[in-house]
Formats: sequence, structure tokens, C-alpha cells
Amino acid sequence: MPELVIILVKILVAFGALILIAAYMTWMERRVFALVQVRYGPNRVGLAGLLQPIADGIKLMFKETIIPDRADKFLFYFAPAITLIPALAAFAVVPFGDTVTIFGKKVDLLIADVNVGILYIFALSGMGVYGVVLGAWASNSKYPLLGGLRSSAQLISYELSLGLSLLGVVMISGTLSLKGIVAGQANLPYIFLQPVGFLLFLVCMIAETNRAPFDLPEAESELTGGFHTEYSSMNFATYFLAEYCNMVTFSAVAATFFLGGWRGPILPPVVWFLLKILAFMFFFMWLRATTPRLRYDQLMAFGWKVLLPLSILNVIATAVIIVMFDL
Repeated sequence: MPELVIILVKILVAFGALILIAAYMTWMERRVFALVQVRYGPNRVGLAGLLQPIADGIKLMFKETIIPDRADKFLFYFAPAITLIPALAAFAVVPFGDTVTIFGKKVDLLIADVNVGILYIFALSGMGVYGVVLGAWASNSKYPLLGGLRSSAQLISYELSLGLSLLGVVMISGTLSLKGIVAGQANLPYIFLQPVGFLLFLVCMIAETNRAPFDLPEAESELTGGFHTEYSSMNFATYFLAEYCNMVTFSAVAATFFLGGWRGPILPPVVWFLLKILAFMFFFMWLRATTPRLRYDQLMAFGWKVLLPLSILNVIATAVIIVMFDL
């Protein structure tokens, strides 16, 4: 099978699975909310409501797109795509399985083995905020603009700690390639060597994906919906899909860096990888269902005064241990 065909098949399978998982995470979230808050979730469309995401998608496709007067129409349409495309492209360097043999040819179960994979993910995840800010500005409305400004400040603040939380793993493994990081966990997952880094990354990825209790860019009680207040139909759906794709991607990164990626006994590697992603997604949803939103000053103070110093101390401690024990 030609190399180009294999790459195209991997792209279609990986991105198709990512979008499908993101869509069905909306069903899972509503069911988790129902379980935690003792109420009904979707249970009418399909068995246990499993066709609800499809019904919602069809509904949004046929809803009218309303554009505010004096809005920048080009940016208003284009901004959601700026948020979604990096969320999808970042998944390209995440290994989701072991090497398999197809038609006598060994194929790695990842789209691209980039030797600076984590830098690639950070670069793309940082671009997502442009879609939020541009969409907020293009709406020509004060409430979305305030939500967009909040989002830019929040993401810039927490990206520093996010990067530093993974630096300890990079120092131990000696590589920036996600495939190499998974290979380094053949005997012991890095969560046992970097427990503080894992906890820091867990908090930072919640803030980076704008999830409760760090969902200040939306803040419905203050901003009537935040940066996407003026969006409807498929434009709104694109923002919504980008958020869930980001959640899946960051869950995959957390599983790759701290839980051994696709490694696990008995079950196939891809199944293990999906189970680990689902565990992190459940954590996102459980947290949103049970915790109140922080105030904005609490959010920023926590990022700069707590997470950043702890991240720096974790990197220093890791470096000292590596030198002392010649790891």
C-alpha cells in the first residue's frame, strides 16, 4: 500500500474518531450530570438517548444564522474555524496504539511522529485563543468582547504553568517526541515519578479548555454566555465542538505523558488509550457538575501565585534528583 494512502487513511480514521468522540461526549456529559444531580438526562432519541448528539447536530444545521448589525462578517464566520482547526490538528502527533502490520508493512498508529511533538501541541493549542478573541471582537458587542479578553488573559496565564508541568517528564524521558515518551514508560508510568507535575497539568488543562470551575470566558451569570453570545446555528456548534475536541486532545496528552499512553495489560492498546481518555473526560464532567465557578481575581491569583511557583519548584526538584541519582 502506498505511503500516501496509509497517511490519508490514518488522518481520516483519527480525525473522524476524534470528532465522533467529541460529539458523544456531549451525551456522556448530560448523563453524568443527571447521575450526579439526581435528574433525567437525554433518554428519548434512540436507546438511552444515544442518538441525541445526531439530532442536535441536524437541528443546528437547519437553524438560522443571525449576524449582528455592524459585525465584521468575514471574521464572524471565520473565527470558529480558527478555534476548531488547531484543536483537530494538535491530535496528529499523539500515538494512539502500538505498531501494527497492514499488508506486510509496519504502520505506527499515529499520524506524524514529530521529534518536537509537545512543542507542536503547545503551538497549536495557543492558536485557539485567537478564534475566541476574534469572534468576540467581530460580534461588535460588549459582553462577547469582555469574554474574549478574559479568555486571552486566562489562557496566557495558565499556558506557562501547563508547559512547565510537563517539563519534568521531558527531562526524565530525554525526548520531546510523544512516541518516545510512551516508550520510556514501558516499566513505570511517569505519574509515579512526577505526581506533582501530574496534578499541576490536571489543573492547567481544565483552565486551558475553559471548563468549570475555570469557565470564566463564558460566565453566563455575568456575560450572558461570554464570547459566543452572538453566535447561533453551526457557528455556535463549531465553537462547542472545538471545546470538546480540545478536551479530548488534552486528555490524550495527559494519558500519554503520565499514564503510559496506549500501554496496558490484556486489552488491545487502542482500547486502553480510549479508556484513559474517557477517565479524564469523566473527571472534566464530574468537576463541572459539583464545583462552583471561581471569581476572576481568584482565577488569576491561583494561576500566578500558586501554580506558576509550584511548576518552577517541580522543575528544579526534578533537575536536582536527575543529577543526584544520575538518571
